[in-house]
Amino acid sequence: MIALPPLTGVERFLGEQELIVSKTDRRGLLTYCNDVFRRISGFTDDELIGRPHSLVRHPEMPRTVFHLLWETIESGREIFAYVVNRSKNGDHYWVLAHVTPTFDRNGTIIGFHSNRRCPDRSAIEKIRPLYAQLRDAEQRAGSKEEALRAGRALLAKTLAELQMEFDAFSFSLVEPDREPAIAGERR
Repeated sequence: MIALPPLTGVERFLGEQELIVSKTDRRGLLTYCNDVFRRISGFTDDELIGRPHSLVRHPEMPRTVFHLLWETIESGREIFAYVVNRSKNGDHYWVLAHVTPTFDRNGTIIGFHSNRRCPDRSAIEKIRPLYAQLRDAEQRAGSKEEALRAGRALLAKTLAELQMEFDAFSFSLVEPDREPAIAGERR
């Protein structure tokens, strides 16, 4: 495993027209990374290919969201989610991720494909309070399983109160006429 330095607190930004593209096998091991991914993450192809995509996982990203992501794509559906990732040097960057399964001719999932683009900054400011609440719920729980249950319960409660599925919630963050109130968020 690659030893990563401490987080810097410095944010990197994707250009408005840039797109991060990656592909993984069924287990989440990277099989392809485009130039934009390598540039913003700071990793080389040799450091990325064959490694878990979670190499760029930022510790402030709730496990609950990744659990939902994996559950969704493993069931054959796509998902959209705001994600904060870490770069090799400890910087971080936010993306709006679109992750979808890749199928063979027989309809069997053989891997996953993800496009990530520059997120709307107002959406990031709206998602941060929820992600902080999810992380808090996860950290208060005992085991990893209990942490995941606590985070999923809080996420399910939040989405039920909003009467939205996760993708609709993600898209609603940039629709000015449909701004959901997140518990603890000031308007």
